[in-house]
Amino acid sequence: MEDQKTPKKELIHDLNSSKKKGKSMVKPLLITIVIVTVLGVGTGYIASSLGGSKKGPVSINNSGSTGTIGKGFSAGVTDTKAFPDTAEGKLEAGGIDGEGEYHLVRPGGDSQNVYMTSSAVDLSQFVGKKVKVWGQTQSAQKAGWLMDVGKVEVK
Repeated sequence: MEDQKTPKKELIHDLNSSKKKGKSMVKPLLITIVIVTVLGVGTGYIASSLGGSKKGPVSINNSGSTGTIGKGFSAGVTDTKAFPDTAEGKLEAGGIDGEGEYHLVRPGGDSQNVYMTSSAVDLSQFVGKKVKVWGQTQSAQKAGWLMDVGKVEVK
């Protein structure tokens, strides 16, 4: 016994009705993509304009009037919190067994040398000069003290 009040469900459906639904979704999807893109670009622009100085974290300070690297000249990062370790001595080229590109000669012999690399300063311009360096100590296999230098000041 079949209930005559319930309509029969057809096994074959009209496929054209689903195409109309798909086309109606394209326009809102494109509008959403355009809005998200505009908001993303706008947010990036605002964030970059609020981002601080355009110079970046590296500065060069030359207190000498001749324009050469002399006493008081400094180069590197202005915020030395990332580079808490300091050392003074004469800067020379060469590392030890592949560690460091330069080294700082200090009183007490070779065991007191500080071997250095730098991610922020071109140390080659300070070779042969007595300097103070700010850096971060790195682990080493051969060097007694290996430092990544962030700031240099000529003494």
